[in-house]
Amino acid sequence: MYQLGWFSTGRDKAARDLLKVVNSSIKLGELGAEIAFVFTNHEPGESKESDLFLKLVENYRISLICFSYQRFKAGKVTPSTSQEGALPLWRFDYDREVMNRLQDFHPDLCVLAGYMLIVGQEMCQRYNMINLHPAAPGGPKGTWQEVIWQLIDSKAQETGVMMHLVTPELDKGPPVAYCTFPIRGKPFDKYWAEIEGHSREEIKKQGENNPLFKLIRKHGLAREFPLIVSTLKAFSQGKVKIRAGKVVDAEGKPIKGYNLTDEINGKVKGGLRG
Repeated sequence: MYQLGWFSTGRDKAARDLLKVVNSSIKLGELGAEIAFVFTNHEPGESKESDLFLKLVENYRISLICFSYQRFKAGKVTPSTSQEGALPLWRFDYDREVMNRLQDFHPDLCVLAGYMLIVGQEMCQRYNMINLHPAAPGGPKGTWQEVIWQLIDSKAQETGVMMHLVTPELDKGPPVAYCTFPIRGKPFDKYWAEIEGHSREEIKKQGENNPLFKLIRKHGLAREFPLIVSTLKAFSQGKVKIRAGKVVDAEGKPIKGYNLTDEINGKVKGGLRG
């Protein structure tokens, strides 16, 4: 059975919903894999949301490993910065302790599902890890909010959602699987017309309540969970693999991501209105 490692901070309902969706897909036989373990960087009592997440994992009878990064950090007298300047030194120590606690597990693939820490190089080399990014390959970097504003600023024609290989450089790992969708035509054009001639400052005054912003988010969000499940299914079926830090197809040939556009758009078609 294909073995998955699951990393999550469990900080919100979305983290629980994602675990529910994947676990349900496994139980229904749609996804030929099992979650070997769930690792969380929170421990019981740190937050109400993470406690709900921990309870969910326990209910599913999945091996659960908790290790608080906040408490680990608090025990460091001088959280000095590494030579690279990307992560403080204590973070590398933390990752090493995480790997030590996971040494009895041998996952084929690890999923960062709302894991709110940048992963250091040593852990990236130990495991094949993938993460969700709310943009198409070659698209904007940053949070989903930053991505959408960049799409609006550049008057983009399309966007997408992708799973990418985790590297020490945030959001810069090669695409593993993705889907794209247009943000022109119906129902987008009337909202593009509404902001025509307005300055960036005027548009951003509405913040996340801007109708175009909300619509782009709605269409992207509708594709996130289906993309994650379909990506994991593709891995479990051997249609896409990671070899020596490169994404390859079933024949071992390098690819620039596995294109799931038709499959994902087919799943969400009819479920979106406006």
